[in-house]
Amino acid sequence: MSRLEGGRNLTHQVTYQLGAAIVRGEYSVNDPLPTEADLCEQFDISRSVVREAVKMLTAKGLISSRPRQGIRVQPNHRWNMFDEDVLEWTLSSRPSLSLLREFTELRIGIEPEAAILAARKQNRERIADIEKALLRMEAAERGNDDPLEADIAFHSAILLASENRFFIQLRNFIQTALRVSIASTNQMKGVTVASEADHRTVYEAIARGDVEGAGKAAVALLEEALHLIDAAIAARRTETA
Repeated sequence: MSRLEGGRNLTHQVTYQLGAAIVRGEYSVNDPLPTEADLCEQFDISRSVVREAVKMLTAKGLISSRPRQGIRVQPNHRWNMFDEDVLEWTLSSRPSLSLLREFTELRIGIEPEAAILAARKQNRERIADIEKALLRMEAAERGNDDPLEADIAFHSAILLASENRFFIQLRNFIQTALRVSIASTNQMKGVTVASEADHRTVYEAIARGDVEGAGKAAVALLEEALHLIDAAIAARRTETA
């Protein structure tokens, strides 16, 4: 690698380049990374910068650094997938269908409950934001808005309407992952925009305070995505059999 460029500070640049390389599989699990001295020479930086980058990557769960063992790559089940950098690196390196399935399973555990809470709490301002996102989806079907951004805005608005601080804290994580997940499932479905009508069912249940209906509609929306992913996984297995 050549000397790092301006923009981010050196520590963050080294962290970003090494982290992305680890996620891409350029370093095998449990294999040692280059030594501090080698990294200093590779990036043309000081030992203090390398040590700070190692600390950051260790906090993200990507590596471990111990005396006499050196710096080693951790298996991916130890990675902090809620870290936005780790998530971005993972999604930008052609995420597997199994990863998309795991993310959809997570959504099934969160978003229907958020819809239930939104229907129960009836924050009219937040519900109006869900409707605005739905109108953006309708406009996207006519080619007058960005379909992906409108879809993400809809799901994000439901998390906000839940008024649950833990769900709201997951919003950036969900938004980041949705950019890949929605694009992938739409491609599997053979469409370029999400169904406004399917999303409207969720909104209308929330708006009228139908707690049970909101949860069921959100589950149905996500289960369709899960079925598409499962079908793609099954097809891939058949191809390789």
